[in-house]
Amino acid sequence: MKILSNIFPLLKKAIAGGRLSLEEGTALMETNDLLALGQAADIIRQRLHPERQVTFVIDRNINYTNVCLSRCRFCAFYRDQNAPDAYIIGWQELYEKIAETVDAGGTELLIQGGLHPDLTLDYYLDMLRYIKSNFDIHIHSFSPPEVMHMVKGSGLSIKEVLEKLRAAGLDSLPGGGAEILVDRVRGQISPEKIGWQDWMKVMLTAHSIGMKTTATMMFGHVETNEERVLHMIRVREAQDQTGGFTAFIPWSFQPKNTQLSMPAASGVEYLKTLAVARLVIDNVPNIQASWVTQGAKIAQVALSFGANDFGSTMLEENVVRAAGVTYRIALREIIHCIKNAGFTPAQRTTDYRVLRMF
Repeated sequence: MKILSNIFPLLKKAIAGGRLSLEEGTALMETNDLLALGQAADIIRQRLHPERQVTFVIDRNINYTNVCLSRCRFCAFYRDQNAPDAYIIGWQELYEKIAETVDAGGTELLIQGGLHPDLTLDYYLDMLRYIKSNFDIHIHSFSPPEVMHMVKGSGLSIKEVLEKLRAAGLDSLPGGGAEILVDRVRGQISPEKIGWQDWMKVMLTAHSIGMKTTATMMFGHVETNEERVLHMIRVREAQDQTGGFTAFIPWSFQPKNTQLSMPAASGVEYLKTLAVARLVIDNVPNIQASWVTQGAKIAQVALSFGANDFGSTMLEENVVRAAGVTYRIALREIIHCIKNAGFTPAQRTTDYRVLRMF
């Protein structure tokens, strides 16, 4: 691919509201002018969010099982069914985790798990009904690979499964399992997981029944810069169709304890990718910083590189921690980080309604 040497016309085009092509987005990924990228992304961020608020949600990430048929090469969390530390969460433990979340002011549950061969659709429906019968909390759960696992096990269509989940209490879908939305990449890092088109089919179907979702991107492994931008454009094209994505969340692959041997993406690479995402994905309103993989300091800088959301307090996180990354940030530190970066902290709901400011 021909790389455009002068990025300033591209930045000017994006700032003016022009839509960047795959070639143009790749040119931005190839540049070393990090500050110019950041400044342009920040201008767009300010136009979309002129109130200078940085939002966050109080939530908990609950993994109901670590048994997974996919055995992705990038994952340090999964276990085989006969592993000594394999588990399926019990209802009492689930109750205690949610009660603790609610007591801490939590408004959202992010429930995800492995593709366990013995868990049927009824298990997920029972879980949702159990939660909703005991708690008034938003359930933002089950990524597209999990939904497709339910589809295959039940013999129902994607729409039928999503409608059953929604009737049982599911409120929205997280964007997990996206990795890179290019099958060449997926064939190398997650050959047993669904392809990018099935991932997108779940999301578009969710949007068609009025269910909002997020979109993620795990980068910094075997993908090229062009494939990284192609992922962004595929999210943008889907958003043109439905408007159902509330946020885009890029995060960097953490290689420790996985089958992929490579250095983790640097803070510079993360900030560059974040800024390009803000410039390319012109129709998704919110870009989320990833303190979970980058730490609080880089997340602070991300707020000047296009991000307007600090993610969540994540009272529990197990998947990234299994890869040897253990950044933890208390609510008071999130508030401190946002204020020190020159913004007003605002606690939000899953659908980005502000609950209170600090």
